[in-house]
Amino acid sequence: MATRNSIEHVMAALDLSGAGSSDFDLNPDLPTRPDVELRDAAVLVPLVSTSRGLEVILTKRASHLKHHPGQIAFPGGKRDAEDVSLVATALREANEEIGLSMGAVDILGQLPAHRTVTNFDMTPIIGSITGEIDLVLSEGEVSEIFYVPLSYLADMSKYQVQSRRWRGVWRSYYAVPFGPYYIWGATARVLYGLADRMSRCG
Repeated sequence: MATRNSIEHVMAALDLSGAGSSDFDLNPDLPTRPDVELRDAAVLVPLVSTSRGLEVILTKRASHLKHHPGQIAFPGGKRDAEDVSLVATALREANEEIGLSMGAVDILGQLPAHRTVTNFDMTPIIGSITGEIDLVLSEGEVSEIFYVPLSYLADMSKYQVQSRRWRGVWRSYYAVPFGPYYIWGATARVLYGLADRMSRCG
């Protein structure tokens, strides 16, 4: 059996079958607009080994951005025409946003896509960072880079379902607060999905 919260444990979790997720899972009354074409997007879930064990790198989006200002996110974004794959999208965005060298990431696998309420089909790419890195945030997009222990994010008891008003209606979502950081929405849902799979691996 793989050591808990190790790279091997994550890889075993990624091997499990399972359906994708959606911002509508907790909000079945919200209109899904089946006529709208979803746009492909990808995010990188970067795992890095530190003195505290494996940690996940997350970002805080710049406060001036039009979409999701100040929110906690993975590096990532919509797929560009020149991206040969969703993995390429995730690596390119991580390089642009936090200066992560594409060659420093060992791709472990991916989670099923997550449909966002903003009509993106977002695929989480899980990657292990190898070697020394020198992260540099893009001030136009990212205001902060921080690390969260994987052991914390893999603990299902840390997750909550909360609600707030969105476009005039109440919307429920997952949240996993960590210190001063309020991780919620699609980011928390992706982490919840990974935690669920890891819990099923023992």
